Amino acid sequence: MKIFGQHDEKTIAQFEQVRANAVDAALMADGHVGYVMPIGGVAAYRDQLSVVSIGFDIACGNAAIRTDMTVADLGADPERVRKALAGIADEIADTVSFGIGLRNESKDAPVNDPLFDDPAWDAVPEKYRKGLRVKARQQLGTVGSGNHYVDLFADGHDTLWVGVHFGSRGFGHTVASGFLALGQGKEWTARVPEREVLLDLNAPIGHDYWHLMNLAGRYAYVGREWVARKVVSLLGARELELVHNHHNFAWREQHGGEDVIVVRKGATPAFPGQKGFIGGSMGDDAVIVQGVDAGASGDADLMATQRAALYSTVHGAGRVMSRTQAAGKRNRRTGKQLSSGLVTPEMMKGWLAEKGVILRGGGLDESPHAYRRLPDVLAAQEQTVEVLHTLRPLVVAMAGPNEFDPYKD
Repeated sequence: MKIFGQHDEKTIAQFEQVRANAVDAALMADGHVGYVMPIGGVAAYRDQLSVVSIGFDIACGNAAIRTDMTVADLGADPERVRKALAGIADEIADTVSFGIGLRNESKDAPVNDPLFDDPAWDAVPEKYRKGLRVKARQQLGTVGSGNHYVDLFADGHDTLWVGVHFGSRGFGHTVASGFLALGQGKEWTARVPEREVLLDLNAPIGHDYWHLMNLAGRYAYVGREWVARKVVSLLGARELELVHNHHNFAWREQHGGEDVIVVRKGATPAFPGQKGFIGGSMGDDAVIVQGVDAGASGDADLMATQRAALYSTVHGAGRVMSRTQAAGKRNRRTGKQLSSGLVTPEMMKGWLAEKGVILRGGGLDESPHAYRRLPDVLAAQEQTVEVLHTLRPLVVAMAGPNEFDPYKD
């Protein structure tokens, strides 16, 4: 068992409960309280997995594309660059669907992707299969709300990058909810408590969930790549490199000479040489990282630390305030503010202005004040990953501040 960084008592208590049922476990430095398993948690099982630990947003993850454009291509002076970035921000907001259960209205939406013919669909109860497939087609390539985003970045050479963060939308949420209910002996559509139920992959229920989880992974990959490439096309740029990974998922891996199922909940795979894209917040830098090859240098201590981490790292900066603590409480039906939070509009606007970030959408619950600083959590990962590129945000596009999204992680 390995814990990176500092965490509150509730997060540690959740982690201890998960660890008790696992072969091995680790907690990343961006960890905080989640549903049963803390965000930032990693757990290994023998031919089992936990539906609630993977979470309702199956295959939530990040994708980043390095383009062939630079900031200089946007204009000859700062004023023209700023004007061009504002126009790009508007185009992203107008083209990409952000918010609750929206459809992808683009003519080139990937509604005919081969994933819709995958035999794994047969694992959905027949009564609900057609409706779920229709919803999945409609939502493929939509971003949702909460902490999900589309960003435009510049690296240290002023090269432009496009980054996105979201998951499998209503499709993954329905699969997770359905198997959480089935695992507790209820019907597919029953609402049940968020409890850890370990599914045996050799039993029909575990077999079916595994194949639908992997289908949700394909779905999320297709959606993220479509959105990222759509933004690249809006820029008039060309794709040079793609960095893409899930951070709410389960994989078959070998650790300690044993074949296990590794569940990562808000944690990024980081095997030696493996790249990952990790966001900070709407007003902080993001990074492209790579798992360190400690074997090449013969650093036995670092190799041991990587093994203890189950070859994982952070997926973001990690929250220090809940959404309610940051933004206060609002009536979801009327939009009326019922109580104020710790972050004011002036605080958020001031931070973004200082960083030069153009924001479309977003709310106080996603303000940089609600998050740790990414360099701090990366430092707490004990040199298991190296930063290849630091990406400063130029444009951030998110759902509006009053959106409630049942499909977010």
